[in-house]
Amino acid sequence: MSARKLGMVTYRVLWLVFFCLVAADLGFGMSAGPWWWNFAPVILAYAVVLLTNRWGGAPGRPRAAHEPVEVAPPVTGRWSALNSPADRTPSHGVHSYGQTFAIDILAEPEPGARPPFGWLWPLARRPQDFPAYGAPVLAVADATVVRARGRQRDHLSRTSLPGLLYLMLLEGTVREVVGVSRILGNHLVLDLGNDTFAAYAHLQRGSLTVREGDRVRAGQPIARCGNSGNSSEPHLHFQLMDGPDPDAARGVPFTWNGIGVPRNGETFQTPSASAALG
Repeated sequence: MSARKLGMVTYRVLWLVFFCLVAADLGFGMSAGPWWWNFAPVILAYAVVLLTNRWGGAPGRPRAAHEPVEVAPPVTGRWSALNSPADRTPSHGVHSYGQTFAIDILAEPEPGARPPFGWLWPLARRPQDFPAYGAPVLAVADATVVRARGRQRDHLSRTSLPGLLYLMLLEGTVREVVGVSRILGNHLVLDLGNDTFAAYAHLQRGSLTVREGDRVRAGQPIARCGNSGNSSEPHLHFQLMDGPDPDAARGVPFTWNGIGVPRNGETFQTPSASAALG
């Protein structure tokens, strides 16, 4: 087991210890010390992650020094970028799960097509209300499928202030403790060769058209965009990494053919599926 994998496992075990201590204290009045002592496993959990990133091979090194890997876009049509590595790295604020250079993209077939963020109401929306839901997801290169998970449900959006707080403070924490599959939701990992792997997260339940071991061609439809996992609304989370296991992988920079890397809020138009295949 790699140092990074061991660190993530230890991180989750320490969070479970924290939950057990709190439950024992609140439910049975059992405590090994003052109330604040219950938070010691949480502090240790984050210390483990920081130490693992520092001495276990920081995800941003050495691949960040390499030229970005050029691949085809993973979608077609008009989209906009969020949490882009063109604006900062790590793009999502952390190096974990190989997402140093990850990007989130949302379908924008026309201005105003996406429901707006509601500060208080509606608390949540159906995933079908968003144009990204059900949009085809394409292979970015000729590759082999090495990981395919597609049974998690597509949940309601978290596009209100209460919903977003729930996602960040409670749901997201629980998903991290359970494991990387609950963070990514339904997802695919493709082996592009040369120690480079493409990950697609938050896919629609039951939409995967490939299985582990399948060979795919660039531009081939492989799934549909959904709202599974640690997701606030239907979108595609895409990243390149240097291994098939997001728990142990480091991020790899990418650029999309004819597009580059769109910045946060930038709207971009991808070629048609036929153009991507040709």
